Amino acid sequence: MLAELGVQLPAPLRAAAEPAARADGAAGRVAAGVSAPAPPPPPAPAQPPGRPAAHGPAAAAPPSAPLLPPGPIVPRSGPVAAMDWSTLAATVSGCQACGLCAQRRQTVLEAGPRDAEWMIVGEAPGEQEDREGLPFVGKSGQLLDRMLASIGVSRQGAGRAGAPAAEPQHQGVYIANTLKCRPPGNRNPAPAELAACLPFLQRQIELVQPRMLLLLGRSAVQGLLGSEAPLGRLRGQVHEVAGRPALVSYHPSYLLRSPMEKAKAWDDLCLARATFDRLRG
Repeated sequence: MLAELGVQLPAPLRAAAEPAARADGAAGRVAAGVSAPAPPPPPAPAQPPGRPAAHGPAAAAPPSAPLLPPGPIVPRSGPVAAMDWSTLAATVSGCQACGLCAQRRQTVLEAGPRDAEWMIVGEAPGEQEDREGLPFVGKSGQLLDRMLASIGVSRQGAGRAGAPAAEPQHQGVYIANTLKCRPPGNRNPAPAELAACLPFLQRQIELVQPRMLLLLGRSAVQGLLGSEAPLGRLRGQVHEVAGRPALVSYHPSYLLRSPMEKAKAWDDLCLARATFDRLRG
């Protein structure tokens, strides 16, 4: 699973893990990401300064914060709060609430089953997303797929009705971005742009009714948690968005630029899976 994220284990840990990996196969490795934590590995060599450990207490420990059972999301006021899926999609497609509409190719609304139990919230479309009209495509989307697969979640999986027979271990995930239009040059979203798109994202959460959310990147955190704190301070905690537990982690595009942070992202994924399993009972 760590190999899927590109996290390199020290040689002693690789040697300890290889017999189990050969015995279980690829499916066993994915299942291991959702089962009870394994016994502690032997002590690893000292890490270079600034290098995050591949494993840590957050990777296996269940969240200590109390979890709220998912209840009805309180609708926001305004016309967007009453929209159904078709009206929401049409409104987003023709939106001119901010200046981003002038240079977009198309809006980017969603991907995945609309009754999924997991919901991923990213930042803003990039050039390829703007061209294809889908969130998380290209290299960042490929990394996200591998990250989710390591904990038994897939954007190709099914929603609450059940998973495909070919992938019974995968649960579906619904994906949305905080912004629906690409900022020029992939710059950071402006506060006014975030404010213009936030009602659409809130309505998506209300319609999907996910069990939990995973917020990837600063814009998702600013929009849904209303926090300006660095992501490093918000990781490792179970937050709340509209009565749902929400976890914070790094955006895949950031991980591609900063591969040394992938081990921290792995800890976040383990905490997200433990939180989800605890919530389901």
